[in-house]
Amino acid sequence: MKNILTTLVLVAMAFVFIQCGDEADPFLIQKDAVGPLAKNTAMKKVDSIFANDSIVKLNPNENALGTQGEVEVYDTDGTKLLLLSPEDENDPSAHITNIQIFDSRYKTEKGLNIKSTFGDLKANYEIAGIENAINSVVVFLKDSNIYVTIDKKQLPENIRYDYQAKIEQSQIPNEATFKYFMVGWDTDYDAPEPLE
Repeated sequence: MKNILTTLVLVAMAFVFIQCGDEADPFLIQKDAVGPLAKNTAMKKVDSIFANDSIVKLNPNENALGTQGEVEVYDTDGTKLLLLSPEDENDPSAHITNIQIFDSRYKTEKGLNIKSTFGDLKANYEIAGIENAINSVVVFLKDSNIYVTIDKKQLPENIRYDYQAKIEQSQIPNEATFKYFMVGWDTDYDAPEPLE
């Protein structure tokens, strides 16, 4: 009888450990989710999703009924995590359309994060396109909502000041770091609401 009871306790403990291991990673970047945020998350839900963190409203509206407009999210230690931008600054029901990621704990399944290099990106992802901007280049990933910005100061001098040049991935050094690490979502998407 004692052996059966011990076995049942061990099985129950193993079940608890397995359940804990199945919890969603709060920092995982996926195609339609960034941690607890999904592609269809409304701005008015940000306060409850990040209830243990600090939300800083960048465009405070005194008459707002809930969170609306751009907000920054900081963890309890004061570390800046995210900048969230909605499709409509004045609508608390507007969905989040752009997320700027500041914390390196946010990463893709392949480990890409704000501290990665262009070499890391090339080794794990196919590049859909590169846009030449005034002070930077924007790199878009194929079949992904992620895009990164690389400061032109990291590029060869002969292409830094040519705003019309078509920049090839071979012209971007592998050791180039990201200035911005972004996720951008289209708003014409009807995904199910995330579980809270």
